[in-house]
Amino acid sequence: MPVAGSSLGDDLRSLGFDVRTAADAAGVTEELAAVPAHERVALVDPRFVGHVHALRLALTDPRFPAAATRGALTVQPEARTALTRALAAAAHPGETAPAGAAGGPERASVPGADARDGDAGPVGGDAGPSGGDAGPSGGAVASGAGHRPGATVRAPGAVHASGEYAGSPSRTRPSGAATALDPSGATALDSSGTAATAPGLSGATALGPAGTAAADGSAPAPGAHPSGATAAPGATAAPGAAAPGATGAHSWVDAIAARLDAEGVPVHRPELGVLVAAVPADARERATAADAVAAVDDERVRLRAAVKSRDGFFTTFCISPYSRYIARWCARRGLTPNQVTTASLLTALIAAACAATGTRPGFVSAGVLLIASFVLDCTDGQLARYSLQYSTLGAWLDATFDRAKEYAYYAGLALGAARAGGGDDVWALALGAMVLQTCRHVVDFAFNEANHDATGNTSPTAALSGRLDSVGWTVWARRMIVLPIGERWAMIAVLTAFTTPRITFYALLVGCALAACYTTAGRVLRSLTRRAERTDRAVRALAELTDSGPLAEAVAKAAARGAGSYLAPLSAVLGAAAVLAGTAAGGFGSWLPVGCAVLYAVLAGVAVAAPLKGPLDWLVPPLFRAAEYGTILILAARSEVNGALPAAFGLVAAVAYHHYDTVYRIRGGTGAPPHRLVRAIGGHEGRTVVVTAAAALLHDQNQGFTIALTALAAALALAVLIESIRFWVSSGAPAVHDETGEPA
Repeated sequence: MPVAGSSLGDDLRSLGFDVRTAADAAGVTEELAAVPAHERVALVDPRFVGHVHALRLALTDPRFPAAATRGALTVQPEARTALTRALAAAAHPGETAPAGAAGGPERASVPGADARDGDAGPVGGDAGPSGGDAGPSGGAVASGAGHRPGATVRAPGAVHASGEYAGSPSRTRPSGAATALDPSGATALDSSGTAATAPGLSGATALGPAGTAAADGSAPAPGAHPSGATAAPGATAAPGAAAPGATGAHSWVDAIAARLDAEGVPVHRPELGVLVAAVPADARERATAADAVAAVDDERVRLRAAVKSRDGFFTTFCISPYSRYIARWCARRGLTPNQVTTASLLTALIAAACAATGTRPGFVSAGVLLIASFVLDCTDGQLARYSLQYSTLGAWLDATFDRAKEYAYYAGLALGAARAGGGDDVWALALGAMVLQTCRHVVDFAFNEANHDATGNTSPTAALSGRLDSVGWTVWARRMIVLPIGERWAMIAVLTAFTTPRITFYALLVGCALAACYTTAGRVLRSLTRRAERTDRAVRALAELTDSGPLAEAVAKAAARGAGSYLAPLSAVLGAAAVLAGTAAGGFGSWLPVGCAVLYAVLAGVAVAAPLKGPLDWLVPPLFRAAEYGTILILAARSEVNGALPAAFGLVAAVAYHHYDTVYRIRGGTGAPPHRLVRAIGGHEGRTVVVTAAAALLHDQNQGFTIALTALAAALALAVLIESIRFWVSSGAPAVHDETGEPA
């Protein structure tokens, strides 16, 4: 019988589930058949005792096809077929489960919930036990709507107690029906969470440690996992997965999770830290589990897990200590991460408008609003982690809006400098800052994509970095040196408020240049000294990041060659140096830059003529970015044509958006934009030739070059934005979120 006052049904409903009952495996199968195919389903043992947040982590994260913790399992629509097979097998207990089934709550990392979750000691939380059943076995099944980016998922009657999932249009939430299953035939929870008698199954059996038939309620074999399935080799139980000293009862739900694992469906098991998730075997274990639940404040753990596991000094110590509470405030009022992201963008745009006034009050207001925008920027990710509202669209908005905010602020500073006393023209500095910052990001992206799944890393540089990380102060010093977004925006805000736009840009350029030298040098050393095999996926990602157009592709076909260790980066270096030096030497109106741009296109084709498998081939994309952006910057600066630099700023912004869009598509596992789009906008080498030719042809026409740059920027922006918005709004890519904490 469920213990008096069990809150399991209410806990499930608070997470957005409807609660139903089933008496046996056949009943569960019947209930699942009634659930729409696009909805997720979940099984929960009615004897479950644990924190609500443990259930939340196991049942509501949209990023995994299946997830489980002790006594609880959820599957997305793509895993429904495998679940049906597992239920059918469980209905015939005499059958043997596939070898190697793993059913225990193994340790598994969950993005956004780092090891610090386990630091929270007993704090006298008032969380009570959830559920319990005197019967020797039991299980529960919950179903909820499938998670699709851009779709609101809501089951009739499913209401979250705090309202944090209400009206979430893009970062999805769980909802639907929850069905309590009790194969022992004692009792089950009905839809109101109260005890209701269910038909019994006389002589019911359940899966034993090896998947063979065993009497229901029998103890697991020695060495077997409490779930009733043999643990996978090397697997360890997650801390907090069971109450201290409790061995736990066999759970039919855990056996189903074991069968899914054995069928090849990856079952994510979140790291619970000090959170409790247990299926007690008797009253003594239930009391022990209840005490363990009461000893830990799961809300405190949830707030800590909302913060990135790795972030900059300024963000960690000056923003996150209070922004997490803003995230909770937003969750309890039904605000979504995407709404907070949009609010951050609007705040930054207002800051840029204040800077554009060119007055001291405007500059001070701009600095304050920029910090406020950054606080909201931290809050949106923390809200997503706090309420587990993840989506591909949300990750894309967060990433692209960061760039839009920063570069719009640069433009506001440039406008403000022109309107301030003296009319200082700093558009070249603003464009230079954008070029440098974008190239820094491409270095980060290309290196990470080239090496994120590489094997056999034996780099002494990486080993030295690991040893430095063991010294506390060096960790923060190294994170600050790279000038991540928190430190960068804080510096910009303070300098805007108290100095001039020119000084702000000088400091920004110097800081970003030093950071770029530090990070690039370290990555080059790692690449030269490591012995690792680059995967085909990494090679494909680097090829997509090059953004090669028709000219480079034609040369690559004609110059087909075998992979060379350093030929690709050498060709890219020579091409970039040729076009930048030729543009600077020839000046505005000369045909020398056009010839150098053609040479650059040829060398770019040579660079990509073979797969990018060399140790330094990840340098090819950032070299191409530097060549294209730098050429536009030099021509606009040398032209001395009114409006040329602002037009060039817009053109580089449009092209940079396309390159960032490519990066985040690759990160989301969906590949680069359609090749027809890349060809239509000319590729990096084609655009470089077009811009140099426009400068040569229109140098003697008043405003001709400015008009050409503006038209090119508008056409590119229109093309890439239409395709990008279409893709991200309708994409079926899996839900993702940036948890790396890498400098942005």
